[in-house]
Amino acid sequence: MQSWKALVQASKYQIYVSRSLDPFLNLSIEHYLLQKSPPSSTILFLYVNRPCVVIGRNQNPWLEVDLHSLREPRASGYTRQVDGEFCAPPWENVQLVRRRSGGGTVFHDEGNVNYCVICPTANFTRDKHAEMVTMAIREVNIRARVTERHDIVLDQGSVLEEKDWPDPADMHRTIFHPNSEKNPPLKVSGSAYKITRQRSLHHGTCLLASAKLPRISQYLRSPSPPFIRARGVESVRSPIGNVHSEPKTSTMRFNQSFQMQVMTTFAELYGVERSGHISSFRERELSEGEMRSDADGEWTIGCVGETFENVDEVQKGIKELQSSQWLYGQTPQFTLSSHANEEDKRERPSLPKNFPPSARVYLKIRSGAIDSSRISISSDGDSANAEKEMFDQVLKAKNIHDIDDFNNVLSPVQHGATTEVSNISKWLNTMLGKRS
Repeated sequence: MQSWKALVQASKYQIYVSRSLDPFLNLSIEHYLLQKSPPSSTILFLYVNRPCVVIGRNQNPWLEVDLHSLREPRASGYTRQVDGEFCAPPWENVQLVRRRSGGGTVFHDEGNVNYCVICPTANFTRDKHAEMVTMAIREVNIRARVTERHDIVLDQGSVLEEKDWPDPADMHRTIFHPNSEKNPPLKVSGSAYKITRQRSLHHGTCLLASAKLPRISQYLRSPSPPFIRARGVESVRSPIGNVHSEPKTSTMRFNQSFQMQVMTTFAELYGVERSGHISSFRERELSEGEMRSDADGEWTIGCVGETFENVDEVQKGIKELQSSQWLYGQTPQFTLSSHANEEDKRERPSLPKNFPPSARVYLKIRSGAIDSSRISISSDGDSANAEKEMFDQVLKAKNIHDIDDFNNVLSPVQHGATTEVSNISKWLNTMLGKRS
């Protein structure tokens, strides 16, 4: 482990492949590489995560994710209506993760490969490494291109006339019509960044052959957006697809092939292929923790994994990512309200039939905790004000993620309105991903 730490701090070019499927570990190794590598070095890090939903640093999990389906999958019998059909969540034990970079929400599983490039900020552009990954994708799908948003998509249109074909080296155009109304481009990779004065990190996930693709939207559709007004970054939703046209029952071979191709294009981009070691690298030849480097230490290539949890800084990073304070407390301020108000004048969708007609619900949430609330049931002004004060007393400063069922919190304030409080609680549970 000490030898790896020394290589990280010395080598000009570094390539690592992770054997771990742990998203907290892989993101913490990534962060360690950003912090500890020399300012002049360039690093490629490739990894695959077990099923998880990963939100950006400045995103709101209650707005981006159906938290209920993450917490209580199949066993609960829970279903959601998606595209007009009621579906049960297809996986169990899907974790929620907040990464340290910006950008939108993505789903990871064994059907996609995550890539990360860390380089000097002076050499960084948002297209450079998206183009590098697109070159690798084009080895198996020539429809791939980089968009103006620096995403990677697959054009679905018909073939252009030959006279309009772009230069094959142009990673921003393909030989296919780019904007077909009936068949819009399918996004296979998005990008996120973390940029400092000396170092820039660009990472993304590439959908290769995820068999779960049709159901990913279940996890990425929260029921609460019409009722939440949030600061922070909201995801830009796009049609998605796999690089391989047909989902594969076993994706390991496709993942390894793609990783090899990305390593090759990285080596060509930075002129380190001359060593010959890149092209001869095969994952099975290197065990976890094994590293290869040239005599003068200019480049390093190797495998990382579970044993790297023992690196102090990596261990610290894992604990931070797994903490409730990071996962929920990092959320920018937002409000949740059942009806239009001065802060959020949008028209709301119809509320559930059992929602009390005269009831009003308003929560202001800061750093994942309730900063203030206004909940009332009565249509009488004086009674409503008294209810607001009593409900606020039991809700104030409570962490949203610590509440299992709002009825347990609100039921002490009933005043003969047990059914009404229960129905308001059910609505809050739905909006904020609690039990039904």
